[in-house]
Amino acid sequence: MPVETEARVKEIIQRNYNVKSFRLELSDIADFKAGQFMSVSVGRDPGLKKYLSISSSPTEKCYLEFTKKLSESNFSKALNNLKAGDKLTIQYPFGKFVLDEVSKKIAFLSGGIGITPIRSICKYIVDKSLSTDAVLVYSNRSVRDIVFKDDFEAMQKNYPLLRVAHVLCETEPGFKCTVGLIDKKIVKNEIPDYLERKFYLCGPPQMVEAMHKILVEDLQLGEERIVRENFQGY
Repeated sequence: MPVETEARVKEIIQRNYNVKSFRLELSDIADFKAGQFMSVSVGRDPGLKKYLSISSSPTEKCYLEFTKKLSESNFSKALNNLKAGDKLTIQYPFGKFVLDEVSKKIAFLSGGIGITPIRSICKYIVDKSLSTDAVLVYSNRSVRDIVFKDDFEAMQKNYPLLRVAHVLCETEPGFKCTVGLIDKKIVKNEIPDYLERKFYLCGPPQMVEAMHKILVEDLQLGEERIVRENFQGY
């Protein structure tokens, strides 16, 4: 059952040029599953409320974190004006985009800020040493758009069963990636054992629909092998 509480901003982290993470200090241990989301309200204006994925893992006990791509919206501007010590009203947890620990081979297809719940799930897998074989295919426009780049590099070093494949529209010398958009060929190349995996899709709605179509129509995966989460705006 979701709970509503007031939380103080503990730390604000710049993830890339237009994405920030907000770590919230709570009086009690946060009770949620990796991959779930929360509501965030800034002040009393009902227009300054959004549902955002929790980007921290339940294994990170000292805070609850959400991560947001900052746009020109009033909500983004209000977040951008926050500083350590400020208070927010939050409600959590919500959602069913959570890890099926029975499936020992999984794959993630994601784009942009859709990586936030996936970061939570992967961090949980790594911290718990679950022996889950996980592949992430992550699409962005360029290297500078990648969110949690350092986090995923560190996780791969500590957990050999996690592999991240980047798909970019713009390449950069020395950075390993595939140039283009995620399609059937890229999925088959990066995840040759795709028929053995459960897939988690997260990103903008149009992207999620496109990925779902590739998996079901082109690669013949059953619906029971697919978990989806759409991001309605930023």
